[in-house]
Amino acid sequence: MPDRISGEPVTVITTDSCRTTCPYCGVGCGVLAKGGDTPSVAGDQTHPANLGRLCVKGANLHETTDSRDRLLAPKVAGRQVSWTDALGATAEAIRRAVAEHGPGSVAFYLSGQLLTEDYYIANKLAKGFIGTPHVDTNSRLCMSSAVAAHKRAFGADAVPGCYEDLELADLLVLVGSNAAWNHPVLYQRMKAAARDGRRVVVIDPRRTATSELADLHLLLRPGTDTVLFNGLLVWLADHHGVDQDYLDRHCDGFDAALAAARVAAPDLASVASQCDLAEADVETFYRWYLETPRTVTGFSQGANQSVAGTDKGNAIINCHLATGRVGRPGASPFSLTGQPNAMGGREVGGLANTLAAHMDYHNPDDRALVADFWGSDRVPDGPGLKAVDMFNAIHRGDIKVLWVMATNPAVSLPDTALVREALQRCPTVIVSDCMADTDTAAFADILLPAAGWGEKDGTVTNSERRISRQRRFLPLAGEARPDWWIMASVARELGYGDAFAYQRPADIFREHAALSAFGNEGQRVFNLGGLTQLDDQAYDALQPIQWPVLSRDDGGRSRLFGDGGFCHPNGRARLIAIDTVLPVTRPDEKQPLVVNTGRIRDQWHTMTRTAKAARLLQHRSEPFIDVHPQDLLRFGVRDQGLAVLDNQGQQFVGRVRSAEGQRPGEVFVPIHWSQRFTGAGLASALTSRVTDPLSGQPESKHGTASLRPFAARWHARLLCRQDRPRRWRADYWSYVPLADCDSWWLAGESLMDWASEADYWLGGMPQLVMSDPAQGMFRAARIVDGRLEAMILVDREVSRLPDLAWLESCFGQDTLSERDRRALLAARDCEGEDVGPIVCSCFQVGQYQIEAAIAAGATSVGTLGQQLRCGSNCGSCIPELKALVESSVVAAES
Repeated sequence: MPDRISGEPVTVITTDSCRTTCPYCGVGCGVLAKGGDTPSVAGDQTHPANLGRLCVKGANLHETTDSRDRLLAPKVAGRQVSWTDALGATAEAIRRAVAEHGPGSVAFYLSGQLLTEDYYIANKLAKGFIGTPHVDTNSRLCMSSAVAAHKRAFGADAVPGCYEDLELADLLVLVGSNAAWNHPVLYQRMKAAARDGRRVVVIDPRRTATSELADLHLLLRPGTDTVLFNGLLVWLADHHGVDQDYLDRHCDGFDAALAAARVAAPDLASVASQCDLAEADVETFYRWYLETPRTVTGFSQGANQSVAGTDKGNAIINCHLATGRVGRPGASPFSLTGQPNAMGGREVGGLANTLAAHMDYHNPDDRALVADFWGSDRVPDGPGLKAVDMFNAIHRGDIKVLWVMATNPAVSLPDTALVREALQRCPTVIVSDCMADTDTAAFADILLPAAGWGEKDGTVTNSERRISRQRRFLPLAGEARPDWWIMASVARELGYGDAFAYQRPADIFREHAALSAFGNEGQRVFNLGGLTQLDDQAYDALQPIQWPVLSRDDGGRSRLFGDGGFCHPNGRARLIAIDTVLPVTRPDEKQPLVVNTGRIRDQWHTMTRTAKAARLLQHRSEPFIDVHPQDLLRFGVRDQGLAVLDNQGQQFVGRVRSAEGQRPGEVFVPIHWSQRFTGAGLASALTSRVTDPLSGQPESKHGTASLRPFAARWHARLLCRQDRPRRWRADYWSYVPLADCDSWWLAGESLMDWASEADYWLGGMPQLVMSDPAQGMFRAARIVDGRLEAMILVDREVSRLPDLAWLESCFGQDTLSERDRRALLAARDCEGEDVGPIVCSCFQVGQYQIEAAIAAGATSVGTLGQQLRCGSNCGSCIPELKALVESSVVAAES
């Protein structure tokens, strides 16, 4: 059937599979997807990134493609309007701001969720024709320090290695990377590469699921990574580990880098003391590095999200340059990218300090090339504001129009109170999103419905520079449109129609590729010249390929810089002198704890997509705080109780989890819960606006807070088929969508008369009630025409609240059986199996099942996988399985 936007033929898949790419992390896994009445997904065995394997998030993508909670029509000032009116209002807001306040009064805030074609149009419209440099992206929050480090060292934002190197390496060093949870498929590739003689070092202040892979885990003091790697550089120099011939032929700056390293980390004792590590462990790491030519150092957000994030990246790269371990099989520094298209956005100038095609403002020739190629005289002379500075400028009133695309800055940026004030003050906030109800959308004056995954067509670039296609296999939901179409339509409204006369994504990709080759005589490694002539059919059939691609017959390049040639004007790499810069925000008497924020296994960003798949909320169903057992005693909080983290009045409430993997004095909280899903506060409220001075990346790994118990007098679980309650009647609430109903965690600091309040919570009078005031227990169910409509379970002790798996299944029944009706207040099928809390989300295996299998003789993770299948797919639950096995052994021995 023809597409109602471009007239192109569009296939809506019903029986045949479509090859596309996962929209989650930067691994860039290939997916076989089917649309139709029963959408499904499977791993693409032909895709080189994942070879058929998917993590639990990717395996449940088909559950996120319905139109529930979607933004289905444009809105202006809260009123649904036509696309004509919405585009006109958007263009008029931009036109008026430019006329009255200049181009710099308009800003764009983009996302690594956008496709490269969308990103390209955003940059061309903003920087090329509106003339504003203020275009930044949420990739600023995760990978911009790695970008700055690459550019300082290599002269270009180019990852030298590829995924195969993670397997070929005889020494794999993971810095600030919980790959088991954040890059699960890549982690499984790392794990499968285990062999005699291969070692893995994990460098992370907390013991994570990834630590299960480690031969050595360095739980260093947060913020001291540069000390550790400066010390490594000194050790290599003093133990004949430097490749002087390589340095002489290919590198500059070694002497200055070594001199700075000697000041910062003169010897093992100094490194161990500053990093709070055992001297023997530091020496072991240094010796392994010295002795192992095939070394890969993978670094991610744990290193990047720091006031010294760029320095951390360069300290790592310095050691690789000093040993000649760059761009060689099994030997490279490797940046593990956070988002599916963070690299694609970087290719087209998605960061405020860059131009398209890896060109830069600081080079006048680059600016002239871009302006000439676009046929525009409006390209700004200098860089724009990075994310945190951009929202500071909005708060001051300098920016009058903000266009946010496919991201949720009201949740993700640090110091969210200021960000929300900025959004409230901004005269015009435009939000393009596929979801209707996000924290950021609540501030929008203009809402534009964007196409979601499965509905849009284009390309993404993963962590190893591999370009893959995202293909459309679903019809557009409601009046949703692709982001490129929305922006091109606004460009036409602004009078730039000739420059934005695209009919399909392939048109944009060809232009993007052509710009990468324009005036490129070899000095820019990013070059897609071989893809400039792809016709529509060849674009549709494009297979995953790694840039640079210099000719039509070029199959791409797995590794860069292996010949010692780099992208600085003299063709040489640069080692950077690194001084010690410690975290700016430090604990004190009022805020004695260091707060580390990050992702968890089964969720993604602010949960607008992942929360639509109920099983992804089974592993961690509400906000939590990981606390070392010593700190449980120190602050008087209980495991599984609620507690409050307070950062100068901004609070985060979470379920306490006793975590021996935390360092004492440090806590971990997840970033995912927004105000749509909880009233407990935001993790980002615990971090400040402190940023790396070079990259502009916020220091999200080193907030501070105090900790105290949340004085709950009661805890409850509420389940409702419909008619959601007024959740703010509880002092604490957290929303948990389930497959057959909605549910909430609830808690209150004041006692409640549940017998008189039950009809409020349940939407009507209950038919079944059990009350035991002496035990602080109350349970009630509302049944209408034989169907379970709502149920609430209240207890003084949260540990006595039952698992909801069986109760949820009751909501899936049109009519309750007599047996199920009798069992409702017990909240479990007394004749069925209670599997316990879900450990393996892939195969729905619960803790009680696992413990029973262990008791019956399954005393290894492998045996559990054979019997129950747990741990046999994405593998993210293996560390928990291992802990259950080990705890049973300890219990048996005692």
